[in-house]
Amino acid sequence: KLHSDLDKGVGTVKYTLSGDGAGTVFTIDETTGDIHAIRSLDREEKPFYTLRAQAVDVDTKKPLEPESEFIIKVQDINDNEPKFLDGPYVASVPEMSPVGAYVLQVKATDADDPTYGNSARVVYSILQGQPYFSIDPKTGVIRTALPNMDREVKEQYQVLIQAKDMGGQLGGLAGTTTVNITLTDVNDNPPRFPKSIFHLKVPESSQVGSAIGRIRAVDPDFGKNAEIEYNIVPGDGGNLFDITTDEYTQEGVIKLKKPLDFETKKAYTFKVEASNLHLDHRFHSVGPFKDTATVKINVLDMDEPPVFSKPMYTMEVYEDTPVGTIIGAVTAQDLDAGSSSVRYFIDWKNDVDSYFTIDATEGTIATNELLDRESTAQYNFSIIASKVSNPLLTSKVNVIINVLDVNEFPPEISVPYETSVCENAKPGQVIQTITAADKDLSPAGQRFSFKLSSEASNKPNFTVHDYRNNTAGIETRRNGYSRRQQELYFLPIVIEDSSYPVQSSTNTLTIRVCRCDSDGTIQSCNVEAIFLPVGLSTGALIAILLCIVILLVIVVLYVALRRQKKKDTLMTSKEDIRDNVIHYDDEGGGEEDTQAFDIGALRNPKVIEENKIRRDIKPDTLRFPRHRPPAEDNTDIRDFINQRLQENDVDPSAPPYDSLATYAYEGNGSVAESLSSIDSLTTEADQDYDYLSDWGPRFKILADMFGEEESYNPDKVT
Repeated sequence: KLHSDLDKGVGTVKYTLSGDGAGTVFTIDETTGDIHAIRSLDREEKPFYTLRAQAVDVDTKKPLEPESEFIIKVQDINDNEPKFLDGPYVASVPEMSPVGAYVLQVKATDADDPTYGNSARVVYSILQGQPYFSIDPKTGVIRTALPNMDREVKEQYQVLIQAKDMGGQLGGLAGTTTVNITLTDVNDNPPRFPKSIFHLKVPESSQVGSAIGRIRAVDPDFGKNAEIEYNIVPGDGGNLFDITTDEYTQEGVIKLKKPLDFETKKAYTFKVEASNLHLDHRFHSVGPFKDTATVKINVLDMDEPPVFSKPMYTMEVYEDTPVGTIIGAVTAQDLDAGSSSVRYFIDWKNDVDSYFTIDATEGTIATNELLDRESTAQYNFSIIASKVSNPLLTSKVNVIINVLDVNEFPPEISVPYETSVCENAKPGQVIQTITAADKDLSPAGQRFSFKLSSEASNKPNFTVHDYRNNTAGIETRRNGYSRRQQELYFLPIVIEDSSYPVQSSTNTLTIRVCRCDSDGTIQSCNVEAIFLPVGLSTGALIAILLCIVILLVIVVLYVALRRQKKKDTLMTSKEDIRDNVIHYDDEGGGEEDTQAFDIGALRNPKVIEENKIRRDIKPDTLRFPRHRPPAEDNTDIRDFINQRLQENDVDPSAPPYDSLATYAYEGNGSVAESLSSIDSLTTEADQDYDYLSDWGPRFKILADMFGEEESYNPDKVT
């Protein structure tokens, strides 16, 4: 309630209200000044309001007093229950934990005013989950309440927690939450076999390394605490089998280490131990964390292939052994209860196998061809043995045959086959050490001997000194050698081996005489150097040779020029006048026409030979005129022209216009007069040339020339 001292109660004062919630939450009676709340207040929403009030004159609207400020505080009541903002909760605790082991701490929040009364005072309690767990009423810490809780008995627990305000008194508000607690596993249980004996049946044909059976020990623990390791206890059969752990199923996988044989042993018995890999020292007192079981394996009899007596056979045979000679045998047996006969054959894979044959019943191997150690020193092939009762059951063995050497090749001198000796060599000087090579396979300790042939022993030039270690030295026997007298020496050397039968060969060593300095270093072995004067250097020799070559070139050029000049003189002589026919593409004007062509071509027969191609065109194919004997009458001329006409008609390279051949020294003013044979025997009156007009435009000029009697010129011939 607001009241001004100036208010006399006569209605002259008006009260106004402004600030937080004025008009919405709070209102004021303008006459009395009473303040009322027009809706419910929530302290948790807004704990206080700041308002301003003023008294105003009703008539003048002027403030009677300064504006005053006041605060309205909302008083709290217990209208909010505690809430678990983080719920529901999930927690875990190891199994077998002692009483009071910490599990989790929960916390409830009450929105009421903690400073006013007990509205925000919270107390925790367990509504569900006893007697396994307990909770501290004030802190909300959850702990185990029973010892030795076993995960294998019960793993999951659901605990219902309550938080109540007003200190837990009657009338307080309460909130709840759920806590899901899981017992985590510890290795508190050893592995146990469900039975003490495991029986397995294994075929004797099982492959080494294959799995032949599985056994399993049960461990109720979980995860790594349930990992099991299996081991075979040393004893009967332990060396034939092995056991490993399947990491997914934790089973023991028994594998075969060695092959089984029913005929040798039909059953095996051994013990297998299962133990945990990860032990917990807190539970050692419970007992050993391992278990043992017995495994009995019965071997099943199977129809097996034959078995060879050896894993591999090695044989030897001399080369050139006669075909059909037995060199060895292989043996295989059927070890099954009902023994069957065995048949043998070669595993044909390539042509090498054709060198040998095998007896199908006895297994003896014989040669099928002549063997040559120098061609092939070793043969490697396979023999297959099969059972007669079941041919599909086969076994294979490898056979190696070494071809032994027979001494059939003589030893030969190793390179070099040529050596040199200085002109100033002294007697007894070793100029070359030689060795020998033998194509035969040399046995251990074989020796080669060296000596001169009988015909060379009488010549005192060189000798052979055998060092008795498969080498020999070539020694000089003269005091100096002369290249001028003899440049090459051929020394025949006889080499023998020590095998049986003894083989020998004669080898020729070429010895070249060379010029050397005082230290024995070779300076020259060339043949040309023999004829050079003493002291003439190589440079001087080259200069002399160059001078000789230059002189020879000058002489050859001089002779060639003289001959050429002489030929040109002969060709220009007037006595060398001859008929030379040249093809030309239009009429010539005789020898006075010097503009149409080069008259020099008619004077030089060589030019004619080199320039037979027409001047006006360059045809693709050259056609040369046939030289016929001079015509005896006009009939022969006609035949000649007809023949040439036919040849030009079918010639694709002929020009499409008349071509007039001009003979030399014809025309007006020719000193040789006419060479034509047209009027040699007859006159123009005896010949009718009208048929030339029928030959077409190509012969028009020729027809005009012979068609007019008054214009006929006996000196012009076509």
